[in-house]
Amino acid sequence: MEERNGIIQSLYDRKSVRVFEDRLIGEEEKREILGAAMQAPTAGNQQLYTILDITDDGLKRQLSVTCDNQPFIAQAPMVLVFCADVQKWYDVFVEGGANPRSPGPGDLLLAASDACIAAQNAVTAAWSLGIGSCYIGDIMERCEEHREILNLPDYVFPAAMLVFGYPTQQQKEREKPARCRLEDIVQENRYERKSGKQLRDMFQKEWKSAGFTQWCRRFCERKYNSDFSREMSRSVGVYLRKFSRENS
Repeated sequence: MEERNGIIQSLYDRKSVRVFEDRLIGEEEKREILGAAMQAPTAGNQQLYTILDITDDGLKRQLSVTCDNQPFIAQAPMVLVFCADVQKWYDVFVEGGANPRSPGPGDLLLAASDACIAAQNAVTAAWSLGIGSCYIGDIMERCEEHREILNLPDYVFPAAMLVFGYPTQQQKEREKPARCRLEDIVQENRYERKSGKQLRDMFQKEWKSAGFTQWCRRFCERKYNSDFSREMSRSVGVYLRKFSRENS
């Protein structure tokens, strides 16, 4: 196979970074990352997101606690929250004398897509500058607290949080977890549920040492059945109800 071009190779190389050098990210680099995020594809060029740049150390510490007690969040040189923002367009329509309907679930999902696409642009741009990052899905939990500390109005949802920093040597050398094979993920034209054997083969890299049943049960309890996963579902339900109530 021919050598990959630089952009594609960087996508293969990029991995999550949770330990950072004691080194600030310069304003020029930050602006490059934020600017690249804003060049992301967006529905109808609406940019249905707002990016919160968390510079207050006290707020970082709060988020490190509310987001599943992860101290590295507070230690990260740069923390960004990508909010799915339907509120600003609703407010624009009201300001312009239009008669907008109440935002619905489709608006939320479209805005969340916009926000996450922008977030991934930021991740890729940062990696090209030698800056690592890690997604923090826990920002979707504890809706009531995060709404208060981030001052989020009704039609804004924190779709993704990212922490950034220069990776330590250990993090640079850490092996990136293997991904599934292409044929395990890509299907042609129509979705087909996998057989038991296909599922076992798909995740063999994960369960090979422990055995499928033991690995599956442990992983289910650690992730899918975990307290944080249940809280995330509860919290997202609270956000979603606001987008559903006026449209029922």
